[in-house]
Amino acid sequence: MITIRKAEERGHFDFGWLNTYHSFSFGDYYDPKHTRFRSLRVINEDFVQAGRGFPTHGHRDMEIITYILAGALEHRDSMGTGSIIRRGDAQRMSAGTGVTHSEANPSSDEPVHLLQIWIFPEEQDLQPQYEEKKFSDDEKRNRLRLIVSPEGSEGSVRIHQDAKIYASLLDEGSEVGHTLENGRSAWLQVAAGSVTLNDVDLKQGDGAAVREESIVRITAHEPAEVLLFDLA
Repeated sequence: MITIRKAEERGHFDFGWLNTYHSFSFGDYYDPKHTRFRSLRVINEDFVQAGRGFPTHGHRDMEIITYILAGALEHRDSMGTGSIIRRGDAQRMSAGTGVTHSEANPSSDEPVHLLQIWIFPEEQDLQPQYEEKKFSDDEKRNRLRLIVSPEGSEGSVRIHQDAKIYASLLDEGSEVGHTLENGRSAWLQVAAGSVTLNDVDLKQGDGAAVREESIVRITAHEPAEVLLFDLA
C-alpha cells in the first residue's frame, strides 16, 4: 500500500529569509493526520536566503539529519563543532541529553536548499554527538547509496535507531529497486524531478509512505533525486 503526501498539501511558511515546507507537523503547523511515520518525525524542505539563518536554539532526544541539495550551510553547536556542509553532505547530530546549535547560510549571494530530517532515537538521554560525511553525485548515480544507518555501514553516518536512508540520483528512464524485509515500511521523498514508485507517479516535493510491500521500484521520468527511508 502506497499513500502519497502531495507537495502542495504540505505545511508552508514563507518568512522572507526562510521558505519552508513541512511534510509532518512542525512548529506552528499541525495536522493530526501527518505527525510522523514510524520513527520518522520531520522532513522539512528549507530554502534559506544568503547571509541568513537559524539563531541558536536547543534540541534533545532526537536524531537530526541535514542533507544539502544546493548551496552551503554553516553549523555551530554547544559541543564545540563548527563546520560548513555543502551539496551531497549528510550531517547527523544526536541531540541526546541536550544540545544548542545555530545554522546559517554563509554565502553573500546564493540561497541554500536543504532537507532537515528528524528521527526518534531508540532511547533517550544519550550523549550528544556530531558527525558528517560527503557522498558524491557519482556514488549515488543510478543506485541507492546508503547514507544513514544504525551501524554506520558502507561509510554511512550512524544514528541511534533501526532506520536506514538511501540517496539516489537517477538519469531519465533509470530504475532502482529495494527489498523491504517483513514488517518494515518505507518512505520516499522526491527532492528533484519526477519518478514512478512501483505504479504511483510522484513529483518534486512529494513524499510517499509504503506499507505491506516487499519490493520498492523507483523509475525516473526525468533526471531526479530521491531519498528512500527503510524503517522498522
